Amino acid sequence: MAKGTHDYQADPRNDAIQVSINGKLFPRDEAKVSVFDSGYVLGDGVWEGLRVHDAGLPFLDQHLDRLYEGAKAIDMDIGLTRAGLIEQLLAVLRANKMRDGVHIRLMVTRGVKATPYQDPRVTIGPATVVIIPEYKQPLPKTVEEGIRLFTVHVRRAYPDTLDPKLNAHSKLNDILACIQAAKAGADEALMLDPHGFVATCNSTHFFIVRQGQVWTSSGKFCLGGITRGNVLRLCREEGIHAFEKDFSLTDVYGADEAFVTGTFAGLVPVTEVDGRRIGPRGPMVKQLQDLYMDLVKKESAKGPRI
Repeated sequence: MAKGTHDYQADPRNDAIQVSINGKLFPRDEAKVSVFDSGYVLGDGVWEGLRVHDAGLPFLDQHLDRLYEGAKAIDMDIGLTRAGLIEQLLAVLRANKMRDGVHIRLMVTRGVKATPYQDPRVTIGPATVVIIPEYKQPLPKTVEEGIRLFTVHVRRAYPDTLDPKLNAHSKLNDILACIQAAKAGADEALMLDPHGFVATCNSTHFFIVRQGQVWTSSGKFCLGGITRGNVLRLCREEGIHAFEKDFSLTDVYGADEAFVTGTFAGLVPVTEVDGRRIGPRGPMVKQLQDLYMDLVKKESAKGPRI
């Protein structure tokens, strides 16, 4: 079965990639962090997914804003200026001679601990910064034919327990949702907020189309998605009525179209939710896919170049 929007075609070039760890390059098989690292011991850190398109890094500033804000929120010093971190990103891409069709996992943890214990005060080293670039693109079939969702019982957390706005390494909530959806035979999980309204998916953001309007959740119980925000911006610019609001599964089941968004695959249609057929990729999803790819091309031409 599919693995949701992150399905990709294996690329043999990835066997020989170099990975950046704290600015040093290591062959893939030799890229390792300590078993005492905060990320390994506790999932203590923040991360970003980035794409490389036509020698550019689209939406880089938005991703770095989220990364540094998340680090500040958990009282973690990344130990690098934005310029320094960008230079590490460019260095590993240049070392791998990568210019297009690449997905980057940028991970920052609090660093090595003196002992495997949660208190940040037992951290004895600087933050660990890992950059993994891979040749990886979404499958055209996924982007065209879409995915199926299943609504899981695992809810999004309240901000005072584990704030969904944090793009943290601690993803067990989403992993449990993903497991339940997979056991139900679906591709990804649709998750509700604590009040029973539709919130988001386990790894993407969810939208529906009703009578020419685009709806997504209020955003109170989901990550501040970069692609989500850019799609809403495109809707405003193109005169498409788009709303961030509370809505229920009844609204979803009666939708004309549905789709999810994420950095890796952009916009992907949703064809089925809980066994209810939504339908194939519709005109609104196709229009937004085209608009988004045009935006990616424009944004790739800005900022640092590889």
